[in-house]
Amino acid sequence: MQLMVIGLNHKTAPVDVRERFSIPKEALRKGLANLAEYSGINEAVVLSTCNRSEMYAVVDDVETDADALKQFLFDLTGNEEDIDEYLFTFVDEECIRHLFRVASSLDSLVLGEGQILSQVKAAYAMAREAGTTSTVLNTLFHRAIATGKRVRTETRIACNSVSVSYAAVELARKELGSLEGRKALIFGAGKMAKLTAQHLISHGVQKIYVANRHIEKARELAAEIDGEAIPFEGALKQAVDVDVIVTSTGAPHYVVKSWETRQLMTKRKGRPLFFIDIAVPRDVEPEAGEIKGVTLYNIDALESVVDDHVRARRAEAKGAARIVEEEVRSIEEKFRYLSFRPLMAHLSDRAERIRCREVRRAASKLPDLTEGEWRQVNQMTRMIVRKLLRMPMMKLNASAGTEEQQFYMDAMRALFKLDTIGETTGIGKEQDRYRYAQQ
Repeated sequence: MQLMVIGLNHKTAPVDVRERFSIPKEALRKGLANLAEYSGINEAVVLSTCNRSEMYAVVDDVETDADALKQFLFDLTGNEEDIDEYLFTFVDEECIRHLFRVASSLDSLVLGEGQILSQVKAAYAMAREAGTTSTVLNTLFHRAIATGKRVRTETRIACNSVSVSYAAVELARKELGSLEGRKALIFGAGKMAKLTAQHLISHGVQKIYVANRHIEKARELAAEIDGEAIPFEGALKQAVDVDVIVTSTGAPHYVVKSWETRQLMTKRKGRPLFFIDIAVPRDVEPEAGEIKGVTLYNIDALESVVDDHVRARRAEAKGAARIVEEEVRSIEEKFRYLSFRPLMAHLSDRAERIRCREVRRAASKLPDLTEGEWRQVNQMTRMIVRKLLRMPMMKLNASAGTEEQQFYMDAMRALFKLDTIGETTGIGKEQDRYRYAQQ
C-alpha cells in the first residue's frame, strides 16, 4: 500500500475553481461514512479550507487508485469538470512533507498564520470519528500536529504574522486612504468575522454593522465590538452610509447579488463602496465589481498585502523548514519499524509459546523446585529467547527500505516457519499496510 495526497490549493487554482471544489461539512461527513464504496482507498482524511481541498489517503497502489481518490473528490463536491491542470499529487515521502508543511503554516497564503493547525486537527478528528483512519494516518496526523506545534514553539514564524482578516483590512485602508471615522458592514459572525471586526476597530472604524443568518450570533459579536446587529435578509439595503463591506460566511451561494448592489449604488448617488470577499465559496457575485463606484476584491487579491509582510518571517521559515525535514526523517524511521513490527511480533509470540511449552514439560520432571526457583527458571529462559532473537531482529529492522528487505522477510518466515497456518494471520496484510514508507 502507498500514501498519497491529491488536491488543489491557492498555489495551483484560482478562487473561482477552489470555490467549485470546496467541500461542505455535511457532504464530507456523508462521504467519509461511505468511503468503503471506493475500491483501493483504505484510509482517508480530507482537509477543506478556504484555500485548499486536499485528500490524504492510504491506497493499494497509486497508479491504479489515484482515479478512485479523484472520484471521491468529485463526489464530495458534486462537480466533475476537468481540473487536472489545477490538481497536485504527492506520494509517500513527498506526501508526508507536504502535510507537515501545511500544519506548520509554511504552505499557507499567509505564512505563519495559526488557523491552519486547528483546521488540520479538525479534519483529522472528523475522519477518526468516521472510522476512516487506522495505524498509518493516525501516526501521520499525530506527528503532523506535533510538528506544527513544534514550529510555533521553536521559531518566531507566528510573530507579527498577517492573518487573512488583517490583510483584508489593510487592503481596505490602502484603497480608502484611511479608515478613521468610516463605517463598515460585516456579513458573518464566525472567527474570521470577529478578527476582521477587531482589525477594523484598531484602524479607527467608527461604526460596524453585523449581519448573520442567525441573528443571535450577530448580536453576540456586535455586543463584543460595540457594534450593531442587523437582520441578514435585506442587510444590503441598510448599507447606504457604509464605506466597507466585508463578507465571511459559509454560504454555498452568493449572499450579495449584483442587482442588489446596483440598487444600493443608486441610493448612494455615486458614493464609492469597497467590498472585500474573503469567503470560499465567494459571497459576492463577481458582476457586482463591474458596477460603477464599486471596488471588489476576493481572497486571492490579499496576496499582494501578504507579500509586503512576509519578508520579515522568511528567516524564521528557514528554521521551520529544517524542523519539518527532521520530523519527516523521524517518521520515516518509525514507519520502517512499523513495517516489520507484525512479523517481529509473530516471531516473538512463536518463541514465547515454545518457551512456555518447554518450561511446563520441565515442571513435571522437577516437582521439588520452589516458587522462587521457578521464577529464576522463567527469567533465565526469557533472557535466552530474547538474546537468541536479538540479532535476527536487528538484521531485519536494518534492512528496512533496502534491496535486502524482502530477502530477510522471506528468510525469517522460512527459517522460523512463520507461514504455518494459524501463525501468520494478518502478517502479509499488515506488512503491506506500511510498504509505502520504504519505497
